[in-house]
Amino acid sequence: MIDKKSVLHPAAPGYASASSLASVPRVAVVGGGIAGLSAAAALAERGVSVEVFEKENFLGGRVGGWSTTLDDGSTATMSRGFHAFFRQYYNLRNVLKRTDPGLQRLHAVEDYPLIDADGRIDGFKGLPSTPGLNAVAFVGKSPTFRWRDLKALNGIAALPLMTVSVPGTYEQLDEVPAAEFLRRINFPEAARHLAFGVFSRSFFADPEEMSAAELAMMFHLYFLGSSEGLVFDVPTGPYPQTLWEPLGEYLRGLGVGFRMGTSVSSIERGFSVDGEKFDGVVLAADIKGLQSLVGSLGTDEWREDVAALQNTPPFLVHRVWLDKPVDADRPPFIGTGGMPPIDNISVLERFEDEAAEWASRTGGSVVELHAYAATESEDVTREQLMARMHEIYPETRDATVIAARSEWRNDCPLFGLGDFARRPTVRTPEPGLVLAGDGIRIDLPVALMERAATTGLHAANTLLQSWGLAGHDIWTVPTRGRYRVFDKIARVV
Repeated sequence: MIDKKSVLHPAAPGYASASSLASVPRVAVVGGGIAGLSAAAALAERGVSVEVFEKENFLGGRVGGWSTTLDDGSTATMSRGFHAFFRQYYNLRNVLKRTDPGLQRLHAVEDYPLIDADGRIDGFKGLPSTPGLNAVAFVGKSPTFRWRDLKALNGIAALPLMTVSVPGTYEQLDEVPAAEFLRRINFPEAARHLAFGVFSRSFFADPEEMSAAELAMMFHLYFLGSSEGLVFDVPTGPYPQTLWEPLGEYLRGLGVGFRMGTSVSSIERGFSVDGEKFDGVVLAADIKGLQSLVGSLGTDEWREDVAALQNTPPFLVHRVWLDKPVDADRPPFIGTGGMPPIDNISVLERFEDEAAEWASRTGGSVVELHAYAATESEDVTREQLMARMHEIYPETRDATVIAARSEWRNDCPLFGLGDFARRPTVRTPEPGLVLAGDGIRIDLPVALMERAATTGLHAANTLLQSWGLAGHDIWTVPTRGRYRVFDKIARVV
């Protein structure tokens, strides 16, 4: 953590351990993804008895992984694709520090170029860390955003990017499409595709369907509100072996039980989870899982809000094991703009030890292609991705695909227009039931994996406080825009 303006949200005080209570509370955590594991760690570290129910046979949820046998007979770990562990993901990184205090199992990707159909390349390497100066420096080096474009910006319309707050930004922009907001501020088309479209699609949504409030929050998090910058880390190996199996062992050491391959079918008031008694429940399932389990819990209005949650359109992750290497100067990761359906390309042997071993042994490459908010079928999208790979990395045209694996999913939460006001929060109308996950509302500047970890910690803290137990501190980037002068201007105009 290098940002001196990062914000501590202190935990409520209380007993250090549940052993100080008349009886030890028992909690069911439904879902073994980032949110569920974060909640389980926070609860178990206070001596609470925890059982984690996970429908898959692996931990990590949408950042999990599993073993697959390739056509050449070798074994590899497949996943749902590349994830960036940004430096401002304070709470997620603190969870990972439970088993890796120095975060040695993460290493930096210093830059990720953004390329468009005309071959223009933007990047973030070497930018100053100070918010504001980083934007000026970006303009100074960008081929898609020139100084005359800066002068042409509608400064009044762009003020929300500099005056971010929660929930204020959502009250102002949640009903505005992200793409419409970009048009309002007169952001140049080329830079819009790269610097904005690429990032908005990291939410797996089309910019025309995504809330401009989420877009503004994203820019606050990664560019205008935090000095951690846009440098991110990636695990040195596959997700299971590098992150979740060590965390699972740590939690088992605290007495946490894991019911792997177990789908929960009912939660009844009191609480009864598939007939088993618990004092509290952390519901950290995906949206469909959450919707299937609320039953008669809570209130009519709350259940309607849960039912209104939506997933993004389908996305495709297509990974290929090639018999020839990509060129040596190819970066570990590139984002693309205006080149549908492809959104990014990863060369796994550049950062993952398992892929590096395979590439070294075979002389090939492991390349992963992503398409978010797909508009065609899986087969058509896959063909289009391969064509784009051949176009962007021409050397792959002569390579033979030794093995290929695809993940076609649509289980990521949509942050659609006007959703924020009725999005369910961590606290529910049902005492003892809390929600966690990247689709759950929390009035803090967090997103994606960090929202999952933060809601998991907040869910645990909510239960801990109800039993008089000490919670866990939460950290975020600044909760408002860095420069208050813009707030004054906004009030005037």
